[in-house]
Amino acid sequence: MLILTRKIGESIMVGDQVRVVVVEVKGRQVRLGVEAPGDTKIYRGEIFERIQEENRRASQVPADALSKVSSLWSRIRSGGGGDAG
Repeated sequence: MLILTRKIGESIMVGDQVRVVVVEVKGRQVRLGVEAPGDTKIYRGEIFERIQEENRRASQVPADALSKVSSLWSRIRSGGGGDAG
């Protein structure tokens, strides 16, 4: 991890297009401003971690789920109806 010391109004560059500016320091809190292209996604660390965890959970498909979907799709295509129950 790179650790830098910055004062209010000073900034760091991340790559060529992202600037992080120290806007304010109050006690143990630091307010940062981020200047980046509009298509750059910026998340607070804890939010990003929750998104990643949700993506991991969403990608875990139960072992029999694909088989059930395939079977249902075959029945629908053959005119057997779509009642999954």
